Amino acid sequence: MEHRIQGGGCYLFDEPEAALSPQRQLTVLAHLHRLVLRGSQFIIATHSPILLAYPHAVIHELGGWGIRQIRYEEAEPVRVTRDFLDRRVQMLKMLMAGDS
Repeated sequence: MEHRIQGGGCYLFDEPEAALSPQRQLTVLAHLHRLVLRGSQFIIATHSPILLAYPHAVIHELGGWGIRQIRYEEAEPVRVTRDFLDRRVQMLKMLMAGDS
């Protein structure tokens, strides 16, 4: 990404976080910011709470109801990740209850 995109355009990405560690996702987020400062715009399909956290991002959710704009805290990847981190032991027990 750093070598191919120099800024000033409109870019479409489909899950650019695929196969990236959280640390590398942070690197992508910083690079996206540098590109935005150079006049770039992005449309990104993502499940990454890290990429969704970009300041001033406009987040749209697609579902059976159509498309709606939501806040960061309402995004499913954010809610699921937060729930898991806050209740890891309980969620693991629940998820693995049928395996015993």
